[in-house]
Amino acid sequence: MKTYDWIVVGGGIAGAALAYELIKTGFSVLLLEQYETPQNATRYSYGGLAYWSGNTPLTRLLCEEAMSTTGYAYAHYHILSQELDADIQFRELDLLLTISAANDPEATAASYNHFAIPPRLLSVQEACELEPLLNREAISGALTVKHGHIHPEKTAQAYIQAFLRAGGEMQITQVLQVFQDGVKTTTATFHSANVAICAGGLSRQLLKSAGIPIKLYFTHAEIIETPPVDVQLRTLVMPANLQRFQLEAESTQVDELWNQPGNEPVPPILDAGAIQFQDGSFRIGQISRVLTDPYAKVNSEASEKWLRKSVGEILPALENLPGTWHDCLVAFSSDRLPLIRTIPGFDSVHLFSGFSNPLVIIPPLAKRFANFASGNKDEIIIQLSLHR
Repeated sequence: MKTYDWIVVGGGIAGAALAYELIKTGFSVLLLEQYETPQNATRYSYGGLAYWSGNTPLTRLLCEEAMSTTGYAYAHYHILSQELDADIQFRELDLLLTISAANDPEATAASYNHFAIPPRLLSVQEACELEPLLNREAISGALTVKHGHIHPEKTAQAYIQAFLRAGGEMQITQVLQVFQDGVKTTTATFHSANVAICAGGLSRQLLKSAGIPIKLYFTHAEIIETPPVDVQLRTLVMPANLQRFQLEAESTQVDELWNQPGNEPVPPILDAGAIQFQDGSFRIGQISRVLTDPYAKVNSEASEKWLRKSVGEILPALENLPGTWHDCLVAFSSDRLPLIRTIPGFDSVHLFSGFSNPLVIIPPLAKRFANFASGNKDEIIIQLSLHR
């Protein structure tokens, strides 16, 4: 049986980008994805590119690396679109961060001062001029900053098609077990010198089955997706006071809770936002629910009702749009930095997951990882290792 240099597990944006960069570097690569049409975090992402949001020396460096030296912040994705020979629907738009009527606009704006490009504070009137669909009674103001946007699913598919054209191989099959020298799937056992786990929220369980404990976590993220509609949203809308990051921090305080599937370390939260894609369809969300069972079922009817009501308070025209409720797993770490590199005690098994701001930092980190795998030293990859 053929032995590959690398097996990459997971066909979302992380696995697709990494597989592409590894094959481009000269390795033989097999990409494994469970579903013909993935129902993962990439599939249901808003598609935002927050190049402005670096708030530590490391995250600022990664954001800058993902930008072009030409000074045009989003040239990277123009170049990537050409390299992958695909339309990933790149554009630039205004991000609108709504401030609740109960919150102080000045204090909220000040909390963004440590970002690479702090958003600009808008009055209620200015915010409603920028986004006419806003309910002026629900906000005390808003923040705005230029934001990039791509179609995340089309981008992942573009990476995969470029990977296949470069000689990579792909199988649609579920990985059941990870070994030092490959993986066992529902269809066959595949052998490789290295395995990269890019399975997002399923990564923890997959590695646990191999006796490998990792401190990677996941939320059940819930959104509503609509067909193309006539309503026009000019901006990408999100709340300025995001609850999701606090939820992630609180839910990782006791790692042992994650070793049993029936736990809910913290209550669910809802960050009301919306994005409209170029075809006129919406993604409206999102609820983040911390359930330690990746296959846990939730009451979709109650969730959809909560989601519609909360988004409707900010954007009334969206509350009753036709649409379908979806959920997916979103992986995260305890410090908002991705987990990358070799797993201690399993030198041939690697993790590439847990990304915050994924669509910005995955492309440069996939390139760095492939270069590192070729034997070149990389201080960034070392900083992001599981040993930190």
